[in-house]
Amino acid sequence: MLSTIADYTRLTKDMGKSLTQVAKQPDISRETDYFLSHIGNVKTIDDFLKDYRLYSYAMKAYGLSDMTYAKAFMRKVLTEGIANKNTFANKLTDTRYREFAAAFNFAALGSNATKTTQATTGTATQYVRQTMEQKAGDQNEGLRLALYFTRKASTITTAYQVLADKALTQVVQTALGLPSTISAADIDAQAKMITNKVKLTDFQDPAKVTKFVQRFAAMWDATQAQNDSSTNPALVLIGGASTSAGMDIDMLSKLQSIRLGK
Repeated sequence: MLSTIADYTRLTKDMGKSLTQVAKQPDISRETDYFLSHIGNVKTIDDFLKDYRLYSYAMKAYGLSDMTYAKAFMRKVLTEGIANKNTFANKLTDTRYREFAAAFNFAALGSNATKTTQATTGTATQYVRQTMEQKAGDQNEGLRLALYFTRKASTITTAYQVLADKALTQVVQTALGLPSTISAADIDAQAKMITNKVKLTDFQDPAKVTKFVQRFAAMWDATQAQNDSSTNPALVLIGGASTSAGMDIDMLSKLQSIRLGK
């Protein structure tokens, strides 16, 4: 019944193999071949933005597809770079822009910006992983969120980074048993609530990240099962309510086996 956990475990057990399978798909392979064979010819930000196929590939790789149209915005991100805290990208709460500016660091490297490992094979790897997450989401949105959180967890240093990212917010709220309506609360209050419930430094530990994501997946599946059950297993886990006669005992035991450590 806990399909998100099962699918997540299957994909992450051998992430290299899972990514290779995606990379070999004809459409993905075709776009990646084009990117890798042409990105080195790009010498300026203008060159980059003019080649829509290259530019949109790179934007998708760093999770910025929805901002592909905003070329003036992205030009500013690339032009100022990340050399100091006052640059445009560094002032933005969303770390994806800093990652993009670091990968294509025209500000620091000029015409050599597209020859680095991060700009070439690093971006291609990011693209394949983004695609894997997207395809996973077509079947199970919870799985997409779980994979996304796993990838981003080590970059989280403050609760505000979580709150600036809708996907990260959804994972954390679900895993902690917080209602989505909490998003209407004061931002500082939300941040304090998160830091009171989870140690953000735990996200630097892959084992603890896996445990957190497994908890999210269990809570997600429990929530999805509400329509078929008069009792919400997630509420039992959070509030310690007594088990009803109709509850799936196996599900409850699985949920409780991945409680977060204190």
